[in-house]
Amino acid sequence: MNDLAIRYELKPSPAKLEVMGVDDWPLWKKAPSSFHWHYEQTETCYVLRGRFVVTPDGGAPQTFVRGDLIIFPAGLSCTWEILEPVEKHYRFD
Repeated sequence: MNDLAIRYELKPSPAKLEVMGVDDWPLWKKAPSSFHWHYEQTETCYVLRGRFVVTPDGGAPQTFVRGDLIIFPAGLSCTWEILEPVEKHYRFD
């Protein structure tokens, strides 16, 4: 398996989110835009609203929406294309 693969779970249970403490994580909001990003640390995030496409350098685009729990691995370089305003909880590990 690719160590830089984006892992995600569609609509995790409220119980799982509570155990993870997602509601206590910082909030990030961003209007529609496009930008390149490199992850220095692993980021786990939970999408509260919006729709966006993340394309790893040299990889296939992946679309994410409300209710997705996503893990972006440290070392990943990618391009974000935000299609609808995004709001997400996030934490770095």
